[in-house]
Amino acid sequence: MELAYIPSPSRGVLHLGPIPLRGYAFCIIIGVFVAVWLGNKRWVARGGRVGTVADIAVWAVPFGLVGGRLYHVITDYELYFSEGRDWVDAFKVWEGGLGIWGAIALGALGAWIGCRRRGIPLPAYADAVAPGIAFAQAIGRWGNWFNQELYGKATDVPWALHITSSADGRVPGYYHPTFLYESLWCIGVGLLVLWADRRFKLGHGRAFALYVAAYCVGRSWIEYMRVDDAHHILGLRLNDWTAMAVFLLAVLYIVISSRRRPGREEIVESGAEASGEAVDLEKPAEAEPEKSAESAEAGESAEGGDAAEAEEEAGSAKKS
Repeated sequence: MELAYIPSPSRGVLHLGPIPLRGYAFCIIIGVFVAVWLGNKRWVARGGRVGTVADIAVWAVPFGLVGGRLYHVITDYELYFSEGRDWVDAFKVWEGGLGIWGAIALGALGAWIGCRRRGIPLPAYADAVAPGIAFAQAIGRWGNWFNQELYGKATDVPWALHITSSADGRVPGYYHPTFLYESLWCIGVGLLVLWADRRFKLGHGRAFALYVAAYCVGRSWIEYMRVDDAHHILGLRLNDWTAMAVFLLAVLYIVISSRRRPGREEIVESGAEASGEAVDLEKPAEAEPEKSAESAEAGESAEGGDAAEAEEEAGSAKKS
């Protein structure tokens, strides 16, 4: 008897007239908004300007989407370029298929361009948006639920995911909801980065590196549970090898960065210092000496007048 399971949506798209509303796209959009909102709060707390995170995200997000799609298409090229496949499907992002490794790589390139244009350090910006990216991934993973994809092995646990679609080789049944496992793991990663950054004052890109390393740990065991087709190297899925390599690079960066540039950046955005409020604070300090000088001159004049009056009184007393 089936007591409990996670149902799959009957469809992943609704039509508002001729306009399709896709659950996968909504999850990505909501995730981007959460990442920008939290990143902005953290950036301002570090001394940056309001709106800088959003301005740079205009570069980072499109680059990230292109990078994520490219990684997926390259690593699963047979889905689009083998016999009987239509290569045009490679452009249908709404059907699913964004590789996080490519999204982070090209997204970082886009962020670097945006940071160069604003004259701010990329590592500081990456630290500010790191936990938001983790939370965005947690939200974005629910797009896989709408598409009934990226599930794990068959299981009878109470939280099993009920797959009902038989398209693209799916076999209806009950499977591990690996999308949910990764979503929960990403929430944990985001909370870990927030705690570690508050506790240890991480700087120079180390908060971002911690996010990358922690995510890779979870991705490795979640990837092992998945049953969708993937390239294997020495018995392990390609994404497992990628996660291990990226994890080692992230840890190495944390160690080297801690030794070469300990502490946290004191200034993350020079423009914030040169704001109108900073100038206003200097005006009273400049006006104060002038006021003091005027007061001193007035005091001297008063003292001189008192002395002259005293001499006149003394002269009058002698005459009398």
